[in-house]
Amino acid sequence: MVSNGNGERESGTGGAPYGMGNPPEEPGSAFRRPRRKDRAEGEPQDQAPQAQQSKVGWSPYDEGSRSRAPLWFAISGVAVLGLLGGGLVLMWNADDPVPATTARPRMTTVPLPSAPPGKYGFAASRSTDPDPISVKEIFGSKKKITVSKRSYERTITKKDKKCDDGALGDDLKKALKSGKCTQLLRASFRDKSGKVIGTIGVANLTTSKAASKVAKAGNTKNYVKPLAGKDSVTKFLGSGSGGTRILTHGHYAIMVWFQNKDGTKPDKKGTKQLFAAINDITKATVFEALDNRSVTGSPRI
Repeated sequence: MVSNGNGERESGTGGAPYGMGNPPEEPGSAFRRPRRKDRAEGEPQDQAPQAQQSKVGWSPYDEGSRSRAPLWFAISGVAVLGLLGGGLVLMWNADDPVPATTARPRMTTVPLPSAPPGKYGFAASRSTDPDPISVKEIFGSKKKITVSKRSYERTITKKDKKCDDGALGDDLKKALKSGKCTQLLRASFRDKSGKVIGTIGVANLTTSKAASKVAKAGNTKNYVKPLAGKDSVTKFLGSGSGGTRILTHGHYAIMVWFQNKDGTKPDKKGTKQLFAAINDITKATVFEALDNRSVTGSPRI
């Protein structure tokens, strides 16, 4: 299916869907072609490609499930909590020994909160994870990150006043409203070479069920609105072909749009690079922050 930048299906333009072949297309992910008027604010009109606009036709993820269980973090989180709860380390000055008559320090431990049952723990619901998310928490304080010797840079962020402002498509907007979305944060990234660019959006819903409904609403007409930067690379976000997908983590919906800078349909090698960029960036930023909330029930500091 093909769509324009307003989340509307194109008609009479000669556009046609096409698939990557590998990985197979799934519900909630596809290519789409946004109209020029829907490019994010701040993008110079005279530098955007004139002929090609976005269309959706491939999925940047090949796994079947939309949910992402934080198993690896939960395991490591439990281990960390075990270390924290094991006791206190006593320290003293070796040059000033404690007299024999001095009472030995009493060992104490601080009770740790028990996470609710389930794979998302505290993050399963806003009732157990009430603190609002922030751009710094979700996307990190550093603009540049490196994962497995692959480097990326965050070029722009935005905290949308209304969730509708960062979403395209009536069904998606309806799902966000139904799920009582209170926040939608977006950030755009580029790789070191400037060939891969993309936008990640995180929506704060009431429950895991509400987040799942948002994910199910994702398709060629309903996805995160690409956030164009003011730099010479990410200013092209939203033009040409892009891959979109909506994932969930507890009561959060994670929406992604990634593409080649020149807007061309990625070949096998290009698709692999897009997969790597999406996985690297989301794991190092969004999922790391949300995994922490699952275990601790608090924002990461």
